[in-house]
Amino acid sequence: MRALISETPGGPESLKLMELPSTPLGKGQVRVAVKAAGVNFPDTLIIADKYQFKPPRPFAPGHEIAGDITEVGEGVSGYKKGDRVIGMIGHGGYASEAVVDQAQLLPMPPNMSYEDGSAFTMTYGTSYYALKQRSSYKPGETLLVTGASGGVGLTAVELGALMGLKVIAAVGSDEKMEICRQYGATMFVNYAKEKMRDKVKDLTGGKGADIIYDAVGGDAFDEAIRCIAWYGRLLVVGFAAGRIPSLPANLALLKSCDVRGVFYGAWRAREPVEARKNFDELLKWYGEGKLKPHISMRFPLEKGAEAMNALLSRKATGKVVLTVA
Repeated sequence: MRALISETPGGPESLKLMELPSTPLGKGQVRVAVKAAGVNFPDTLIIADKYQFKPPRPFAPGHEIAGDITEVGEGVSGYKKGDRVIGMIGHGGYASEAVVDQAQLLPMPPNMSYEDGSAFTMTYGTSYYALKQRSSYKPGETLLVTGASGGVGLTAVELGALMGLKVIAAVGSDEKMEICRQYGATMFVNYAKEKMRDKVKDLTGGKGADIIYDAVGGDAFDEAIRCIAWYGRLLVVGFAAGRIPSLPANLALLKSCDVRGVFYGAWRAREPVEARKNFDELLKWYGEGKLKPHISMRFPLEKGAEAMNALLSRKATGKVVLTVA
């Protein structure tokens, strides 16, 4: 098997394309021939030892895969050789094959491509958990999404609109505004040109945003907490800007607002039944044509470092995908 391997902590250029022997199957596991792998911001953190989980080295990054089952281990039920599947595997996806626990698998809808499958689990899973389980949303409320044209941001825009929310997309360019418009946003902030707190208040008649989905952190968080509505909920999803912000407690007091953490991976491990229900709903919506991952860039496996750098430089919108021959 071919794999992009992290041997020492570092950036994307530290990864090495290597030929490795296949890993034996354990009980309850299957072998998947990887056809495509999603590239996500946590992949860049895990190879630098900056993520919540630190797998033993050497390892391949790559949280999400799509492919075909080529071998089934002892005790596996519900899957067979030849099945098309999605895998949510934490790491190991940047490879030509992966050994996956049965519990990490989802069946692919018949109309889903491998690329869409590899671009689905992490971003839609995170955003749906954030909005459904953590936001206490009511249809008709206003949702502000920072970094709205990015991987998780664009799925929050799409799902928010589908769930009946009025979506404000905060982005850094007019071109990114148009992508968010196509995915359901009806109001916009270009924070390269205007101050987010002032623009959001203008858009909401001075009320502010009921729900704020923030995967950016840094200055975006600082601005967002200042344009939250009374009884608003600010969802802390991540820190793509690099700076983990601090919350001035007086602002929470003045707005009687909540700041709520969104740690999707830990929730999925604690609540697997509920997490699977979420995905049953998401995959149904995909099958009905109500969801469609926006894949802006595709790279072959051997150019995984370039794919990661495209994500880090914010040149990509939506998802970046590795294709595996």
